[in-house]
Amino acid sequence: MCSFLHLKGLRYTLEAYHFNNIRPEVIPLSIYIIVEGKNDRSKLRRLLDEEIKILCTFGTLNSLKLEALRKQVKDQEVFLFMDNDASGKRIRGVLRDAFPDAVQMYTRRGYAGVEGTPDEYLIAQLEKAGLEDYIIYPHPASFHHLN
Repeated sequence: MCSFLHLKGLRYTLEAYHFNNIRPEVIPLSIYIIVEGKNDRSKLRRLLDEEIKILCTFGTLNSLKLEALRKQVKDQEVFLFMDNDASGKRIRGVLRDAFPDAVQMYTRRGYAGVEGTPDEYLIAQLEKAGLEDYIIYPHPASFHHLN
C-alpha cells in the first residue's frame, strides 16, 4: 500500500523504506483526469497546469479503450469528471469499477456537460477535489468573458 505526501505543490508517493536509511525514497506521482471528450479536455486544459494529464474516453468505452486507460494511468492518482447525463453516468459507472480509488467530480445538472460548465463552477470543483495547486486562475476582471 502506498501513502501520499503533498509537498510544495507536488504530490509524491512514499515507497521503499530502507532499513539502514530513515529517509524514504520519494517518487513523483502523476495526476490524471479522465473526461468524455476533447472539448471537455480543452475546457479543463485552459484552467489546469500542464502537469495534470487529461485523458478522453471520446464518449464510448470498450474493453480495448479501458485497458489502454488502465495501462496509461497505472497506480497514479485519478479523477473522473464526466457529464451529468445518461452517457456520462454510464461511462462513470464503468470507470468507477476500473478505478475504484478515483476521486469523483461532478458538473451540475442543467449544464451542457463539462465543456458547457462555467469556469467558476469548474474551478470550485477542482478546488473541492484538492487540485488548487494546479489551477490557472483567470484574472477576476475577465472571469465572465472566459465562458
